[in-house]
Amino acid sequence: MTRSFKDNLGHGGYGSVFKGNLKDGRLVAVKVLNNAKGGNGDEFINEVASIGRTCHVNVVTLLGFCSEGANRALVYEFMSKGSLEKFIFSDNLGNRQHVLDCQKLFQIAVGIARGLEYLHRGCSTRIVHFDIKPHNILLDDDFCPKISDFGLAKLCPQQQSTLSMLDARGTIGYTAPEVFCRSIGGVSHKSDVYSYGMMVLEMIGGRKNIDAEAEKTSEIYFPHWVYKHIEPKESLALLGFQSEAEEDIGRKMVLVGLWCIQTNPTNRPSMTKVVEMLEGCLGSLEMPPKPYLCSP
Repeated sequence: MTRSFKDNLGHGGYGSVFKGNLKDGRLVAVKVLNNAKGGNGDEFINEVASIGRTCHVNVVTLLGFCSEGANRALVYEFMSKGSLEKFIFSDNLGNRQHVLDCQKLFQIAVGIARGLEYLHRGCSTRIVHFDIKPHNILLDDDFCPKISDFGLAKLCPQQQSTLSMLDARGTIGYTAPEVFCRSIGGVSHKSDVYSYGMMVLEMIGGRKNIDAEAEKTSEIYFPHWVYKHIEPKESLALLGFQSEAEEDIGRKMVLVGLWCIQTNPTNRPSMTKVVEMLEGCLGSLEMPPKPYLCSP
């Protein structure tokens, strides 16, 4: 299928991803887990069990898997544009590798929100992803976003509001504060909402949410920086918007992102509400409280 793993699409702590072809001509991405990451196979089983229950235009499709002894692989639909990460962050020269206009970023944000809403509400068993970030959002030919990488996902019955967790999980910068500090609140689907909000702010800002190389201390944590500029209804032209229409889209995404990263999980909207906020009018969005805690 992969012509002896000839075409490597990328690799990480989990293993490597290779491009492949099915007999019917369809392109696939084959994710081969390394033995160390696989361990006793918990993450592999987790990914198969969770994503195997899904069917949504904004969730990547699992086509099959392999499990032979220590050899484990997952076969996914091929996403030609790769991850969202390379379309929103600047390189070392200050340029984005690929430029997406504000309208396209907005459509991607709405698509991801719909995918998360489906995971939280549309499945027979609620799925909390726990690792929403630009790297785990894949784009197809038409830049339709699909949520991927369910290795850290957790299944929970629809009637259960909070999750019991023995370990903190996620990626630094995107992990909701209650995941590592349980006194803040219960871990639930609202933890994904936090990660989503942080990612939306990065999409608008074109930079990581924490920039240790920022010239001013006040600019290090992007949510604080953007809050300072949006609160007095200042122009967001600093973020590079070219027109009033683009600025309205950007302001809407910023407000939604700031609501999503509220420290107290009960103050964050559900993903259903997030979709409503994004698709509604800008004038109906209230100013959220200033975010005051970020993940370590």
